Amino acid sequence: MSSTLSQLSLVTSSGFGDYALVDSGAGRKLERFGSVLVDRPEAQALWRPALPPTDWTKAHAVFSASGEDEEKGKWRVDRAVPESWPVRIDVRADAALPGAAQPAALNVTMQCRMQGLWHLGLFPEQHPHWVWMLSRIAAVTGERPRVLNLFAYTGAASLIAAAAGAEVTHIDASKKSIAWGKDNQAASKLTDKPIRWILDDAVKFVAREVRRGKTYHVILVDPPKFGRGPDGEVWDLFAGLPPLLRDCSALVAPRQASMILTVYAIRASALAFDQLMRQTLHERGGTFDTGELAIAPPKGGFAVPTSLFTRWVAP
Repeated sequence: MSSTLSQLSLVTSSGFGDYALVDSGAGRKLERFGSVLVDRPEAQALWRPALPPTDWTKAHAVFSASGEDEEKGKWRVDRAVPESWPVRIDVRADAALPGAAQPAALNVTMQCRMQGLWHLGLFPEQHPHWVWMLSRIAAVTGERPRVLNLFAYTGAASLIAAAAGAEVTHIDASKKSIAWGKDNQAASKLTDKPIRWILDDAVKFVAREVRRGKTYHVILVDPPKFGRGPDGEVWDLFAGLPPLLRDCSALVAPRQASMILTVYAIRASALAFDQLMRQTLHERGGTFDTGELAIAPPKGGFAVPTSLFTRWVAP
């Protein structure tokens, strides 16, 4: 079995041109998505805000949580916000890997929306994973890279992978998210790129792919804590993740393979998910990087922790 975890990585992003964490504290975060400033709940922002209250009142919209669930509630719009507005993501791999082509700078356009929940259609803290993914795609030689994006939401990673030349399979259980992702593909002018948009339960899809003998060079696993498939299938992270990862391990390509697991679970440990990934992939060997993703203000200040991750690269 692969060596045990000796240290955690803290991977912090300061955003990109169209996104910035402006401030955080007192259980809130103030963020700029393109031209729109939003004030949203953030339970882990235990510190005091750095900016004065007058800066926070400049927000176009404020999300008020309902009870203890910060994802339930409603928006209060204080300044006019378009029904849909563009946010451009600029991304480039840090450096080409040995023997790999130098990846070009890429950009895609996401259409952000306030549609009920506090999410806007984009998780900007994933930017370091997109950078890492580009390096892994660039490392694939001799065939077209194949990327499987599970629980893929509105498709930021799918679009970036496709723009980098990969053949992408995008899986999500929400018809609304699939349609939103296709809107993002059109906004990004990537309609000619090979993306399969599939409305399906991730667990069932992966099991079928194993039976079909399919393989992928890069697999992205970004599951929710709880969820339902298109036919009412129930997803529970702690019960469903181990068997799902076992099936994913059967889908990794024989060579030039990698996988990213991102978990937004509360009351969970990065160590737990690291050990699950190591056990699942122990026959393949390879290297693991485990830690936390965080987003920080571009001019300095406290970072907001967002999720746990483990990244694996085949030997």
